[in-house]
Amino acid sequence: MEIFWRTIAYYNSATWLLQLVIILIGIALTALLIGKPRPWVKMAMKFYMIGLYAWISIIYYYIYCEERSYNGVMAMFWGVMAIIWIWDAITGYTTFERTHKYDILSYILLAMPFIYPLVSLARGLSFPEMTSPVMPCSVVVFTIGLLLLFAHKVNMFLVLFLCHWSLIGLSKTYFFQIPEDFLLASATIPGLYLFFREYFLNNLHADTKPKAKYINWLLITVCVGLAILLTTTMFLELVPKN
Repeated sequence: MEIFWRTIAYYNSATWLLQLVIILIGIALTALLIGKPRPWVKMAMKFYMIGLYAWISIIYYYIYCEERSYNGVMAMFWGVMAIIWIWDAITGYTTFERTHKYDILSYILLAMPFIYPLVSLARGLSFPEMTSPVMPCSVVVFTIGLLLLFAHKVNMFLVLFLCHWSLIGLSKTYFFQIPEDFLLASATIPGLYLFFREYFLNNLHADTKPKAKYINWLLITVCVGLAILLTTTMFLELVPKN
């Protein structure tokens, strides 16, 4: 745990100015995508996501988290997701078309990366040893919020990777004492449910097996299970340790 927080402090102190630039570009592109979703804006957002995921892979994990024993695996994991965004930019699979069905949840998720550092400050941490908006879990929440806002057609392969990362984030809340990641788990469970529901119920044929209504109940069951896991982990975190 000491190594974990030391690497975060090292990362924040060395890259805070670049992180600020990344944040400002992300805000500008998101505003343009919402207000004027022209083709060049959509492509610019995909290139931004490629750069953002490559940043987490190379800068965050490979360079500044070198001290961690698992940094190579995590760098590879985020590198794969960057490649998925490259493929998406080439094929144009994700269309960034609004559905207006999940706007409220989407805006909450888009704001979540800025809530992370506030929670760190509220529990007594200080810069640079604190969470920031350009860290893995913050980027995951931002991505899910962005895709949910434009949920007409999204890359489900990427969603599966994000779902996997959400479970990783849930485990970190206990082992590394990061209650901020409860934000990730609790906020992404309904988002991930909606992604899978949209995909299975709207994009598959009516004669699928199992039937659509059973798929919906299966998704609900999985998300309830994740919620129970989240609650159990939160309880273990709150129980005083001897």
